[in-house]
Amino acid sequence: MLHETKKDTQDCYRKFVFKAAKATIKGSLFYGAYFLLTQYMAPIFTLLPTFQQSIETFMIAYTVLLVAGELTWGTMYHHFLNVAKALFVVGYLILSMNSGIIEYNLSSIRVTVDFRLILTSAILLSMLGVAKAVLQTVSYVSERAEPTAL
Repeated sequence: MLHETKKDTQDCYRKFVFKAAKATIKGSLFYGAYFLLTQYMAPIFTLLPTFQQSIETFMIAYTVLLVAGELTWGTMYHHFLNVAKALFVVGYLILSMNSGIIEYNLSSIRVTVDFRLILTSAILLSMLGVAKAVLQTVSYVSERAEPTAL
């Protein structure tokens, strides 16, 4: 009996180490891709200095949600974090785009760009991610609720 409990504990540790390694690799690759892209976007960051800080904040929060989701793989929390990640993208799009109207002041020129149509399209596409995550959550719950045949 004690031997079986010890073996179960070792299996739990092994699964958690695998999940942690997988989450670390995914998080590192995701953040590494961001780091490489920032090298190419450096000219944009000189024109819009707050843009880099905004993207950096988004990437950190999204990476944390990604890693937390991987660590909780196979549980209900994984699905909740997927929904939270999708809703975070929608909310961040709305907040960072100032509801679709961006104003930029050059030395003597004021430029106003209306991105509302693009923002609406991006939000609708992000809502597909929310719907997918919610449907995965419903599927997970229904699989857990179904009685198994003996």
